[in-house]
Amino acid sequence: MDVAWRLAEERGPLSLTMSEIAQAAAIGRATLYKYFADVESILVACHAQHVERHLDELQRLASGPGTSASRLVDLVQGYAMICFHRQRHGSTQLTALVHRGPEIVDVERRLHELFVAVLDEARAGGVTRYDMRAGEMAHFCLHALPAAGQANDADQVSRLVRVVLDGLGCAGKGPLGGSGAAAHRRRH
Repeated sequence: MDVAWRLAEERGPLSLTMSEIAQAAAIGRATLYKYFADVESILVACHAQHVERHLDELQRLASGPGTSASRLVDLVQGYAMICFHRQRHGSTQLTALVHRGPEIVDVERRLHELFVAVLDEARAGGVTRYDMRAGEMAHFCLHALPAAGQANDADQVSRLVRVVLDGLGCAGKGPLGGSGAAAHRRRH
């Protein structure tokens, strides 16, 4: 799967063949076809594994130690950094290929639920604004933070995170220094 992804990034997913993947992975075509029907199924499976790792990482940030404020900051920063790095890995064609279908709907639902849980807790603790439900604030985060993909560097991502946190009403409400973005940068 990693070989297929690398080749798709280099040449584009539409020009890639199963024979090329098998040759680059040093396996027989029959072995490849035993597990995958076509190039798209390989790339979708690879993407699904990558997404699961990100969801696990975000879940760790959301349920980690510290206050609801620090977990909220870690979650917002962590997701922003994922968006920042996602834009740098893969072509527009590759992104369009793997970001569709029922799997993506489930991922978006799980991501929304994760944000809602953290925002509910933060709202109950007086960390966020009180005039919006957690679900509304989660939608705001999940639509605003992908803008990090257009940032030139981590400093721009940090400024976007600050704007999002301000929009959530977190400005001046305690220690909002979180560690999510720094930890994610170290891993990438």
